[in-house]
Amino acid sequence: MEVNQPVPLFSAAAANAGIDFSEPLMRVVNRHWYIMGEEVKAFEREFAGYVGADHCISVANGSEALEIALLSLGVGPGDRVITVANAGFYSSTAIRSVGAEPVYVDVDDRSLTMCTLSLKKALSKPAKVVIVTHLYGQMADIETIHAISRAAGVAVVEDCAQSHGARSPNGQCGSFGDLACFSFYPTKNLGALGDGGAIVTSSDVLAERLLKLRQYGWSTKYHVTLPSGRNSRLDEMQAAILRVKLPLLDQWNEQRRAIAQKYCQAFASLPVRIPTSLGQDFVAHLFVLRVEDREAFTSYLNRQGISTDIHYPIPDHKQTAYTLKEAFELPVTENISSQLVSLPCFPGLTDEQINRVIEVVITYFKQRG
Repeated sequence: MEVNQPVPLFSAAAANAGIDFSEPLMRVVNRHWYIMGEEVKAFEREFAGYVGADHCISVANGSEALEIALLSLGVGPGDRVITVANAGFYSSTAIRSVGAEPVYVDVDDRSLTMCTLSLKKALSKPAKVVIVTHLYGQMADIETIHAISRAAGVAVVEDCAQSHGARSPNGQCGSFGDLACFSFYPTKNLGALGDGGAIVTSSDVLAERLLKLRQYGWSTKYHVTLPSGRNSRLDEMQAAILRVKLPLLDQWNEQRRAIAQKYCQAFASLPVRIPTSLGQDFVAHLFVLRVEDREAFTSYLNRQGISTDIHYPIPDHKQTAYTLKEAFELPVTENISSQLVSLPCFPGLTDEQINRVIEVVITYFKQRG
């Protein structure tokens, strides 16, 4: 590789290399049925089976999945919904969209996912739902969180937008909560060729509500029996693409973990914080370093052609669009927001590109002594 040949943060061309999209797309075109057809039904069945849930209800995108999930649980104005503040405002957007109030808890300093002690403290006051984000591909301590929430009589929604395929010995990510929400945005571990999302559950009652809510609140066509319905449907084209890609997900996750492992080995002696798990509970949606003097680090990498990003620079409770009704002490969340840097990590990233990233990072720290 030439010294300054760019290494992208993500490449759809590389990630999708070798996949023939023409057959599934033409299958939809020739069937002349583009919304809520056989491809959607088949994908919902296959994805529910993959996750280990009884039902999958596909929707237009991951954000609407969270919003519709909250509506199905009866969340509305005045309800407190507990979530984290380090995950890009996605859960906060859904909470605000249904008129509820976000309650932010801190994250664990190692996993960067929801801190169970902080959750216990927040549950000293009544809450309606806990949204657990499995961030960067790392499963949160979902079993403990679920047990704590269940004891408090609070429902659990898993946000699995960055963690397709992560699993613990006791189950797949998305199979522990009352509901779990997924995004199929193109950069996700399981990505469509556009927007898409899904909600999975093993509750027959919730599944029935979700089916109505995603399509106007209809029980039958034009018969509105549930308020706050949406027009949120996965189209046949995206479902057909996702059906082709789903069988490849586990091997893609292995490729992501292998890249993360190379980075971790190379950076072990550097003054950085690296992911704490390289096991099945981590699917390396993003490889996130924690560094001091982030601006100098990212500027150097970018000058060398290594693309980086920050996920995420501003905690939810520091965003200025809304006024918070409660004050929150989130020391870990606030500390890490100035340190995080995402490096390239995706299927199709070549050994040459990986080695180039490693070389540039090591050189940066050598030059700084």
